[in-house]
This record gives sequence, C-alpha cells and structure tokens, in this order.
Amino acid sequence: MPDRDGSGPHRVTAPVDDTLDDRPRSPSDGPLRALVRIRRAPPLSPSAPAGEQCELCTVPITDEHDHLVDVESRSLMCSCRGCYLLFTPNGAGGNRFRAVPDRYVSFDDFTLSPAQWDSLQIPVSVAFFFRNSSLDRVAAFYPSPAGATESLLDLEAWDEVVAANPVLASMVPDVEALLIRTSRGGGPECHLVPIDICYELVGLIRNAWKGFDGGQDAGDQLDDFFARVHARSEPAGAVAT
Repeated sequence: MPDRDGSGPHRVTAPVDDTLDDRPRSPSDGPLRALVRIRRAPPLSPSAPAGEQCELCTVPITDEHDHLVDVESRSLMCSCRGCYLLFTPNGAGGNRFRAVPDRYVSFDDFTLSPAQWDSLQIPVSVAFFFRNSSLDRVAAFYPSPAGATESLLDLEAWDEVVAANPVLASMVPDVEALLIRTSRGGGPECHLVPIDICYELVGLIRNAWKGFDGGQDAGDQLDDFFARVHARSEPAGAVAT
C-alpha cells in the first residue's frame, strides 16, 4: 500500500517498545505487552515467503490485508487480521491504534450547494473530510500532484453541511471519511468510505498527473476509482448507523 501521500511503502513511525515488559504494569498497556511477546517469539518458519508484513507483529500478510491508523502519528499501518481485530471498537487495543472499517455508503440525496462547496475552500473538484480526534476538528484534504494536500476548512461552513446531512454524525473519527466529487453538470457524488481508500486515490492521481490540469489519464483514473467506490457502496437508507 502507498503512504498517505502515495509515494511508497509506509512504515511504523513509533514501533512497539520491546522494553515494555520491564516497566511497571498499567491497565492500559496489556495489549501492547501481548504484541511485544509476539514479536519476541521465534518465527514459525525460517523460510517465510518474502512480501508485506504486519507492521505490529511482523507476520507475513497478503496483498489484500487490513489497515490500522496510528492516531498519534497520523499514519496508516498494514495489519494482519489478528492485530486488526485487537483494535476494532470491540477489541482490547485501546485508543492509539484504530482499525479502519470496511463500510461504503453512498448518499444519493446529499445536500451541498455550489456556494457551500466554494465556502469549504477546496480548489479542485474532489476532496475528503474526516474528524481528527487528536485535534478535535474536521480536516479537509484533496489529491494533487504533490500528494494529499490539506485545505484550511471553514468550520462554520462544515457545520452547515452536517446540519443539512445529519447522517454525517455517524462518521467514525480518524478511520472514515466523506469523499466528495463535484460536477458542473449535476449534483455532487458523495460517499462515506474507509480512510485508506482516500489515500489510495491520492496515490493514483499523483502517479497519473500530467501537465497543468492532470491530463486525460488522471481524469480516467478518477472516473474508474469512483465507479469502483460506487459499486461497493450501499445506499444510505439501507445502512444502519
């Protein structure tokens, strides 16, 4: 998987501390102690196949794997299924790492006027929004040839969007995002998606971008990406929040 900016493999910026077992115990560090013991255990096979590994316990994983968000460093981490489940809402993993869910929801009746879009200060037609729990605010990013670029979000304008679309209150902080694509010829296309998909889009656009406006290839990549998201999404009315 690409980094948040689509530039290459991502790695843990704050690895599990192997000295944790030597410190006084506290109720909150039990899951991390378990991960330390997993990492210290000998490998199951000395000839494990090369490829991606879980960035917590180093178990080999396939190309199709889960992701975690490190809330402190704002980074995505590749995860095996076991570590992923540890950090789901029903898991025991605490608050630093959060499992990225697999929920895709489409909003066919999403309310967003051209004036509201302009007030969000997004200079292009595509952006994604998510709540940063560390800063306790909504962040807005859009894909660009430089990667994921943050836009200074007018919080009053965002509050107006939420008031017109109360379903946004169900968006899980840090791991889910509202992905919006506007069109001059019609209403916006809006989806609630896992945050890692947004950074996949950033990588696609960055790699395909040519010239001043991105070029035909970037436009085709964008069309194909939204077609795949739409195919995976359930209508908002059919999903329990």
